[in-house]
Amino acid sequence: MKITHLLTTTAALVAAMFLNSCSNVSTGRPSVAAYQAYDRPATLPSNPAAVRVKVSLRHQMVYVMEGSRPLLIAPCTVGTAAHPTPQGHFRIFNKTQFKRANSHGYATNGKQVVQTTLAKKPRGWSFKGTPMPYWCEFKPNYGIHTGWVKPFPSSHGCIRMHENLSPKFFRLVRQGTPVNIAATQPEDATIGRGIVRPPNAHPLPDYPASMYLGQGYFSRHKTPSYQ
Repeated sequence: MKITHLLTTTAALVAAMFLNSCSNVSTGRPSVAAYQAYDRPATLPSNPAAVRVKVSLRHQMVYVMEGSRPLLIAPCTVGTAAHPTPQGHFRIFNKTQFKRANSHGYATNGKQVVQTTLAKKPRGWSFKGTPMPYWCEFKPNYGIHTGWVKPFPSSHGCIRMHENLSPKFFRLVRQGTPVNIAATQPEDATIGRGIVRPPNAHPLPDYPASMYLGQGYFSRHKTPSYQ
C-alpha cells in the first residue's frame, strides 16, 4: 500500500470516529465555495473586561462568553494526539493580524515553490513562514488563528478557526482575556448543541501557494459583522 493512500485512509478513519463526539456536521458534497460561505453570528461585548474564552477539545468548539451570554460560538480544529492542544487556564498575551509561522512554510527559488520546514529548506532558497492570520497567543508558540477547519483533530497544537470567524474572535478578545481549555465544557450540552460545522476542509483543494506567499490569505474572509 502506498504511504499516501495509508495516510488518507487513516485520516478518514480518525474523522469517522471523531464525528461521533462532535456537533452536527454540514452534509453534502463539500466545495470551496460552500466552505467560504460558512459564517456564524457574533455580538460585541458590553464590558470587554468580562469576556472569557472556553475551548472544548472533544467537541472542537470555542465559546466566547460575557458572563452567561455567548458572544461567539465557533467550531474549530485542535491538535492531534501526537501534537495536543495544551489544557488548562491561560490568558491571551499577544495579538497580531499578520503572524507567520517560524518553523514551517514555503521555500522559493525563482518560480520554484516547495512547501517545507525551515530546517529542511534547500540551501540557497528563500523561506517564508505559513501565514497564521488573526493570531491570538495564549501560551508561547500556541495560538488561536485562521486555518482550515476539519471535523477531526489535525493541528500541531494550535486552535484553527474558520477564515470568516477568526477576525470576529480577534475583535472580541484582548490581551489579558482568560482562556480555559478542557476536554469538555458545560456549554457543550447547552448552547453548543446543534451547531452546524463548516464543510469538511480535508478533501478540499488548498489555496494556491501565491496566496500564502503574498498577503492574500490575511484578507481571505468576509467583512466581519456583529449583532
